[in-house]
Amino acid sequence: MKRHKTNLVNALKKKAKEEGFAVCRIAHAGISPLAGERLREWLSEGRHGDMLWMEERVEQRSSPAGLWPEVRSVIMLGMSYTPESDPMALADRPDLGRISVYAQRKDYHDVVKGALKRLAQWFVHQTGDEVKVFVDTAPVLEKALAEKAGLGWQGKHSNLVSREHGSWLLLGAIYTTAKLEADAEGEERCGSCTACQTACPTDAFPAPYRVDARRCISYLTIEHKGPIAHEFRKAMSNHIYGCDDCLAVCPWNKFAETASVQKAMAQRLELSELPLSDLLALEDAGFRALFAGTPIKRTGRDRFIRNALIASGNSKDLGLVPQIVHLLDDANAIVRGAAVWALAQLDPVRFAAEREARFKLERDESVQTEWQVSAPKAH
Repeated sequence: MKRHKTNLVNALKKKAKEEGFAVCRIAHAGISPLAGERLREWLSEGRHGDMLWMEERVEQRSSPAGLWPEVRSVIMLGMSYTPESDPMALADRPDLGRISVYAQRKDYHDVVKGALKRLAQWFVHQTGDEVKVFVDTAPVLEKALAEKAGLGWQGKHSNLVSREHGSWLLLGAIYTTAKLEADAEGEERCGSCTACQTACPTDAFPAPYRVDARRCISYLTIEHKGPIAHEFRKAMSNHIYGCDDCLAVCPWNKFAETASVQKAMAQRLELSELPLSDLLALEDAGFRALFAGTPIKRTGRDRFIRNALIASGNSKDLGLVPQIVHLLDDANAIVRGAAVWALAQLDPVRFAAEREARFKLERDESVQTEWQVSAPKAH
């Protein structure tokens, strides 16, 4: 029986590679209570920001059995999205918007979940055991489980790091009632390195292995629905969707190979260098067409234009002023407010003229406030 299960696991890992996963490992369903304690502490400190859904199913999230009492083993899988070029290369191109590497591809929720379902169906056919599949939309501690299964370890940026794939793995999980032999747990290998923490533009790491989402550019540009706090706008530079800075500087990335990226997750080159001037012109239909099939589409046009306006305010490009002025009349208050700030950064004289003409007519109190607090300070 033991040999049979060993053969099953070997076949499982072979099948996982056929489905496009770069790595497949197994963990027992029991997870350290410490993971749940850290989650509760993080939530109690409010470091999840607006992500209130994190609170709603905390007990289920704290352990596999909390979500599904019958689970006995967890099959953890990682799909590589190693970038073809340096994600930091556009840091010196303020005319272009920087989009996180994973978002320049087909929506990984669809790709990973499709591969998980096919693998799970194969497994059920082989064993007759029950399964459930999860990507990151379910209450699952994927990174803690991935570390327990031996895919890698949680680095000081709190994301998973792999010796073979660096920081570039998308995670998926298959819970099963089958009792499978577990792989060795991941071993922490960050040592004294603090590259990821040092690279963070907004100081989102209050301590190693802990992130404050409220300060994280990925959270601010994707999850946060309101105006972005002024203290972070300059630090955002030209980031318009997500941020890879803490991932990109990890020394372990030197071992990651783009050859392990499957075709379904190939980078869309047209999304790698997007001029801000083109983005500011996007109406809803154009936004949906440009980002169809990517995770960016779910954020919506208004939040995306908000981000592009902040990047424009940081660009020092006076050529963007006419488009910014046009967006002062956008139907969405979040967009109008970001346009006010961007105009103040690029053209204080035009800002003063527009403020004089528009301030008393502004129909949204939050944008009125923006006209006041964005005014350039006299020197």
